[in-house]
Amino acid sequence: MDCIIDRPSRRPEDRVSPRATQALQPAATDPAQIRNFCIIAHIDHGKSTLADRMLQITGVVSDRDMRAQYLDRMDIERERGITIKSQAVRMPWEVDGTGYALNMIDTPGHVDFSYEVSRSLAACEGAILLVDAAQGIEAQTLANLYLAMENDLEIIPVLNKIDLPAADPDKYARELADLIGGSPDDVLKVSGKTGVGVEELLDRVVGRVPAPVGRADAPARAMIFDSVYDSYRGVVTYVRMVDGKLNPRERIQMMSTGSTHELLEIGVSSPEPKPSKGLAVGEVGYLITGVKDVRLSKVGDTVTTHRQAATEPLPGYTDPKPMVFSGLYPIDGSDYPILREALDKLKLSDAALNYEPETSVALGFGFRCGFLGLLHLEIITERLSREFGLDLIATAPSVTYEVATDDGRSVTVTNPSEFPSGKIRAVSEPVVRVGILTPKDYVGTVMELCQSRRGNLMGMEYLGEDRVELRYSMPLGEIVFDFFDHLKSRTQGYASLDYEPMGEQEADLVKVDILLQGEQVDAFSAIVHRDKAYSYGVLMTERLKNLIPRQQFEVPIQAAIGSRIIARESIRAIRKDVLAKCYGGDISRKRKLLEKQKEGKKRMKMVGRVEVPQEAFIAALSGETEKKEKK
Repeated sequence: MDCIIDRPSRRPEDRVSPRATQALQPAATDPAQIRNFCIIAHIDHGKSTLADRMLQITGVVSDRDMRAQYLDRMDIERERGITIKSQAVRMPWEVDGTGYALNMIDTPGHVDFSYEVSRSLAACEGAILLVDAAQGIEAQTLANLYLAMENDLEIIPVLNKIDLPAADPDKYARELADLIGGSPDDVLKVSGKTGVGVEELLDRVVGRVPAPVGRADAPARAMIFDSVYDSYRGVVTYVRMVDGKLNPRERIQMMSTGSTHELLEIGVSSPEPKPSKGLAVGEVGYLITGVKDVRLSKVGDTVTTHRQAATEPLPGYTDPKPMVFSGLYPIDGSDYPILREALDKLKLSDAALNYEPETSVALGFGFRCGFLGLLHLEIITERLSREFGLDLIATAPSVTYEVATDDGRSVTVTNPSEFPSGKIRAVSEPVVRVGILTPKDYVGTVMELCQSRRGNLMGMEYLGEDRVELRYSMPLGEIVFDFFDHLKSRTQGYASLDYEPMGEQEADLVKVDILLQGEQVDAFSAIVHRDKAYSYGVLMTERLKNLIPRQQFEVPIQAAIGSRIIARESIRAIRKDVLAKCYGGDISRKRKLLEKQKEGKKRMKMVGRVEVPQEAFIAALSGETEKKEKK
């Protein structure tokens, strides 16, 4: 269904605001006429839809080219209806006869991509805080609001989806006003779907967001806030100009590496790349140098000119700290070089991805990767599969532990196979501050879930009449597996979750090893709390019993903590019926044949090795089993 703005007419010329037509030419580069802002919100509150209406009203995208989620370029983003990658776009707008250039950044909403949001905030002076008028404030709304306040941004509160039958704009306007201070009348009410109120919002951005500040006569300094890899043009670097000016065909220098390159193209995204004559103070644009090495364009670096280089780099971003670790291994071992190249290219467009080579006895060569969360892991794995045609195994996710041994050593463990043997003095695990927003009816079930995951209640606060914010401290290892799924199912999908690191704590953690015929299989090892070690051992031994094919000899599957066995299952041997040819006769003849077979099985068990098929590894690590095996 076409989106209609103010009038029922469907003619394309009626969609573009009259105030955008005169400003469709490239806006002046005077910093006073530039406004840099981003849209922050909880996932699925309508950021991308609102961005679509802004693109239409300002006329930078014609109706013929318009599609839903225009700025979401990846297939995964469009299929799932979520934003994974921030996108910058320049839009013209006119207020009281003066043309302005609005640089908007559409940001992700999921907690796993909060690093993308923090980078976008560093390139802006203002933020639109978007809240769904039918759902109200969610956990990630609060997290993004605090991020914006830390960056001293001008915050414009906006209620979206006011056209929904379930919308209650007055109620949530009061909630928003109480949260950030001010009057409910200051909260703008818009509909990203129909376009109602979007022109007033653009006016508010021009009036409230301060113009960028910088020195035009100083040596050029531009901050890299994003970059992508183009297979034809090489690295495309997105920058925000702070001081000075950059011109085409000029030699530039990266201040962290000292590498120099020639600017082949410089321009702005509107929303397709448009080359310009340069970028000046306050402008947001892109640089292309033709460089193919992805490591030479580091996010957070400062770009300056080679001839008149700046002496002081801009304060950069803090490197994102991985929260969840998982091993990625190609099913076909010959794909290892392709996987390395693919990770190099993804690292450019996703600075939060960390990886290092790793070898597993069971799975061969691969990489130990660090992710910001489970959705981040899932998206990266899917992108590697789609964009590079790789078939991968991802091992069970784990977190980083600090292990202190009796001989005074301190070991950082990201993989259970790195867990030191011998006497352990203490094990420290990462702890996160968890914020859960839920309707008051589900407080009891949420508290029960958090306590079962070793959570400690830090506080509880009512936001409005029927919404409660619960704050817990909880081990990260307890929430990276299935905590979010359990939270959603227990609250019928109404609860929302946000978490941030808050340090480490000592805990009674042990390493559970899985042994096949006495040999340890490192891919199935896990670090768990001592109280849950037995249940993990029983789960994995039963799962492997169903997945590993029967051998010519009996195979014991054991779960052990150190040298102590805590669970066991056995895979029965395949036996030939040696009594089939005995139609009668003395029992001693039958017994002789059975004893002979028993000796053969014993000898075979001494020399035989258990071969675990690749499919069994994949199914055991992902929790999948064949239906017939379950039966």
